[in-house]
Amino acid sequence: MARAEPRLQTQLLGWLLLPLMALMVVDTAASYWAALHFSNRAHDRSLQEIAREVALHVKANGAGPMVDMTPAVERVLLVDQDDRLFYSVKRRDGVLIGGDAALAAPGPATETITPAARFGDAILHGEPVRQVALWLPYDTAATADPVLVQVAETRNRRQRLALEILASIVLPQLLLIVLAGAVVYVGVSRGLLPLKRLRTAVSSRSHVDLSPIELDRVPGEVRPLVDDINALMLRLGQTLDVQNRFIADAAHQLKTPVSGLKAQIEMALREDDPARVRHALAQLHLGAERLSRLVRQLLTLARNEPGAIHTVDMQRIDLNALAVDVAMRWVPDALKRGIDLGFEPAAETVTIDGDPDRLRELINNLVDNAVRYSREQGRVTVAVGRTGDGQARLSISDDSPTIPVDERERIFERFHRLLGSHVDGSGLGLAIVSEIAALHQARITLEDDTDGIGNTFSVVFPTAASH
Repeated sequence: MARAEPRLQTQLLGWLLLPLMALMVVDTAASYWAALHFSNRAHDRSLQEIAREVALHVKANGAGPMVDMTPAVERVLLVDQDDRLFYSVKRRDGVLIGGDAALAAPGPATETITPAARFGDAILHGEPVRQVALWLPYDTAATADPVLVQVAETRNRRQRLALEILASIVLPQLLLIVLAGAVVYVGVSRGLLPLKRLRTAVSSRSHVDLSPIELDRVPGEVRPLVDDINALMLRLGQTLDVQNRFIADAAHQLKTPVSGLKAQIEMALREDDPARVRHALAQLHLGAERLSRLVRQLLTLARNEPGAIHTVDMQRIDLNALAVDVAMRWVPDALKRGIDLGFEPAAETVTIDGDPDRLRELINNLVDNAVRYSREQGRVTVAVGRTGDGQARLSISDDSPTIPVDERERIFERFHRLLGSHVDGSGLGLAIVSEIAALHQARITLEDDTDGIGNTFSVVFPTAASH
């Protein structure tokens, strides 16, 4: 079972909204990094100032520097309602002279004296902290080395400030994306309305309505598809017309011979005289032959309808060889009526592109028509040649009564027979010839013979394509 494809609206919304959501995620991550960066910069300045304040409470005595910080000063400098602060003061040799011994200096070794403050992140007493370390003089009048002052602070205020900055940036963007998503949804829905109208127009049709779909309000992107659908419906309509015409023709033409066969059978069943029964059976056999020929012609006509162009098997054919082969098969029938059936080949090889079976049917019907309607002891000539512009030409001449000019177009219509003709026939032979000629893009004409007696049917084929 074929897997169902998602709806076009779902695909479009996915292609439009998913990139927006991905962009929102990336932008949120970038905004959070930026907010945290600026929050750190703001609080790092405060942390550095606290370190300088701590350095102001380092005093010199006879044994070296010492931290002189009262509890009140510690509360002012190091107590905060949101975060915990820690400090340490070390001499050049690394000896702790005050503060928390667990506080390690960030960055390079502490004995390297640099004027710049060094900031870093660490874990102190199980909590993440931000710390600063810098060398500061503790007595401007003394010549002793500076001391390393370190101050660390938990990250509560930093995180809160970063989140506030992030919210101020992301929330408007999120609202904007929601509005954009709503606009995109409405836009896609309205953009697909012509397709929904097209679907309604197709689904509301009956199975017999094969008229073209209107193109007035069809989007340009869908117009080629609608054009192809219209072309398909046109071909389908032609196929249905062919089938309907064939059914109508068959029903009309088969009614009479079938009724005749039934009458002959009933007559034979009522007869006791063997001679009359034999006569009825002979008439029944003749009627069956006529019915068989009619059915064969109906099937041939249906097979060569204009819609059958895609089934034509075009091959390179020697018209001389094909015409003489078909004509030879009619010699016995011509001899029965004393007709001189001749063949005049072209002086050179004449090749055409065509379907061999259909071309045999074309020649068969033309020769049959000539032999059937020619006078007894007459002549029928099949000739192959070229026209003045080099096209292949097949002609069949006979001694039948000259067809009136006003009838020469109608004789190619189905079931049309000349008035006053007493020859048995269905009126389908020349219609079949016309259909086969059309399938081969050939031109068929009818002229009087040069001696003024009979008719000449000519079929001119287009020049064979070069290979």
